[in-house]
Amino acid sequence: MARPRKPLLSTDRIVLAARELVDAEGLAAVSTRRLAAELGVSGPSLYNHFRTKDEILEAVADSVSAQVDLSMFEDGDGRDWRTALHDWAVSYRAALRDHPNIVPVLARGPGRRPAGLRLADAVYGAMVGAGWPPAQATSIGALMRYFIMGSALGSFAGGFVDDASAYDPADYPHLGQAHLLADQQEKIDERAFETGLQALLDGLGEQFAGVEEGV
Repeated sequence: MARPRKPLLSTDRIVLAARELVDAEGLAAVSTRRLAAELGVSGPSLYNHFRTKDEILEAVADSVSAQVDLSMFEDGDGRDWRTALHDWAVSYRAALRDHPNIVPVLARGPGRRPAGLRLADAVYGAMVGAGWPPAQATSIGALMRYFIMGSALGSFAGGFVDDASAYDPADYPHLGQAHLLADQQEKIDERAFETGLQALLDGLGEQFAGVEEGV
């Protein structure tokens, strides 16, 4: 029998299968036994690529980080630091929105993950290059990550049920329309994210004016 042209298993194939499993069923669904069954291989064969389940989840997290657009931070792109931060934040949130179940792993920080480190390096480098002092550039990276990760951890509008009786005016006089929020979840969450992002950038803009003036 001729040997197959492609190996049965690869790191990329394992990561893709694990990411699809995380997306569909959450972090708890991932195990080496389950992944092996999904891939049609024996469990021990996975250990040729990953030593532990945690290593697989780290790789899944990094594959999501790799989906974030970093072109706005490249030399010659032309976007100023504020526009670059805005566009990067929108791309980052879009990646997390597509893969919300992996956010708890991403929230631990980049660790040794290559794509996560490239992301952190790009943001920090762009802020320092724009004229922010290094300490403040570090704080900006942290601030933006907190905001973006938080926005991806849950839906504000999705936290209300579409049952008007749950919001008795006698108890909640200002929530008479709260049962309608769930139907507008995506629109409300997008608007809230953009409102918060603009507020953050406005505040940073005021701080940057002080940096330029040497205050």
